[in-house]
Amino acid sequence: MTTLDIDAVKTFVTIAELRSFTRAADALGTTQGAISVKLKRLERQVGHRLIERTPRLVRLSAQGAEFLAPARELLAAHDRAVAGLSSARRRFSLGIATHVGAPELPTLLARLNAHDPMLTIEVRLDDARDLLDTFDRGMIDAVIIFRDDDRRDGVVLGPDHFGWFATPDFLHRDGEPFRLAASSPACGILNTATRALDAAALPWTETFLGCGAFAVADAVSAGLAISVFSRRVAPPGTIEVTEKFGLPALPPSEIMLLSTLSDTRSRAALKTLASAFREHHRPPASAGSIAENTRTVAVAVGS
Repeated sequence: MTTLDIDAVKTFVTIAELRSFTRAADALGTTQGAISVKLKRLERQVGHRLIERTPRLVRLSAQGAEFLAPARELLAAHDRAVAGLSSARRRFSLGIATHVGAPELPTLLARLNAHDPMLTIEVRLDDARDLLDTFDRGMIDAVIIFRDDDRRDGVVLGPDHFGWFATPDFLHRDGEPFRLAASSPACGILNTATRALDAAALPWTETFLGCGAFAVADAVSAGLAISVFSRRVAPPGTIEVTEKFGLPALPPSEIMLLSTLSDTRSRAALKTLASAFREHHRPPASAGSIAENTRTVAVAVGS
């Protein structure tokens, strides 16, 4: 069975329609030599001369005239197949760790939609460990998390800075252990923070254990305890109390984008995502906000 070269078929149809190798080369953005090579290859494949060329005339041979209509149909079918692939709606699932937060989420969604309106974007906010488990099982396309010592295969989106936060009226008496709110299991950020407390010989106790970062944020906002947050996403109504209570300064971390997607369309979406995040990222402020009612969000963009 003979397999035809689409580029060669397109070259033949262009020559046949323009009746000129020079004009065909210009239309295809190539040279006369290149289209001559493609035409000869096609003629070898079909076993017939398709174009008769003299110094003063370019015309179809009898076989070329017979082949022209099927050649056009082949090109049209090829174009429909390519258009169908490029316009098909595709699902893109993105996980964002709750400790990273999502103040950038509206910007990310808007940029992804502008880049590819045929993406159905699913956004999930969850604890980093659960997201990584889902990601490693191939159930989510990409995740945004803080850098982990065991995960160095991602793209760095930018730095992040942390502080101790509590409500303005939170009461702590000298000599008493600091009352901490933590997720269960405790996140890596808080583990780093408690090690800093131990190194500074400051006593602490876990007053509140919640399932996930949102529960911890609620506990801190309610005045039950203090905890560690990125300065970008500190709970509403809280203030940083690092200096007020003489708490240890915390080291910065890096925000990472992890994905194993390799097809061209997905890689372009990931590049857009990283660019939008970096453009939105701002130097740390004294307080931020955690987006409410966005624990799991599924957004069909462009539908």
